[in-house]
Amino acid sequence: MFIQTEATPNPATLKFLPGKVVMEMGTAEFRDEGSASASPLAARIFAIPGVTGVFFGYDFVTVSKDGPEWHHLKPAILGTIMEHFMSGAPVMGTASTSAQTDSDEEFFDAGDETIVATIKELLETRVRPAVAQDGGDITFRGFKDGKVFLNMKGSCAGCPSSTATLKHGVQNLLRHFVPEVQEVEAV
Repeated sequence: MFIQTEATPNPATLKFLPGKVVMEMGTAEFRDEGSASASPLAARIFAIPGVTGVFFGYDFVTVSKDGPEWHHLKPAILGTIMEHFMSGAPVMGTASTSAQTDSDEEFFDAGDETIVATIKELLETRVRPAVAQDGGDITFRGFKDGKVFLNMKGSCAGCPSSTATLKHGVQNLLRHFVPEVQEVEAV
């Protein structure tokens, strides 16, 4: 098994591509060891000193660190991911993964359903694929008074360039196609 790695715009995260499907549907984010109990793979990665976050996308794992340099952590993470996939163990435990994926409720006024549908379509087709290439995800959370609220996950959470991505990329795109959008904010 050969696992590729890619740098992300966030220097504290690294994207690992195992060449296999990681999450068939949705995404999962683990920000601490306690939440990682829902995933045998995340729990194994968190056992490596210096790991502070794990994010699963369709075909990648993004790992965040605090402290040690990547050249010290990378071999242990590669070995852990390889051992896990070679063992045939599931990525997620038997418990429902919906609580880990997109448990936050969406909010918007009933009269804004058409606007929200357009925003979601743009996010799904134009924004999420680009963000996934950088090892993260961005999901719709709400729309109120011209403001779009988005949740940034994986390498995007805490990334120094995420504000620029939101304000200059996503906000400009949404304003262009949806005149009702005035601002975009991360939650």
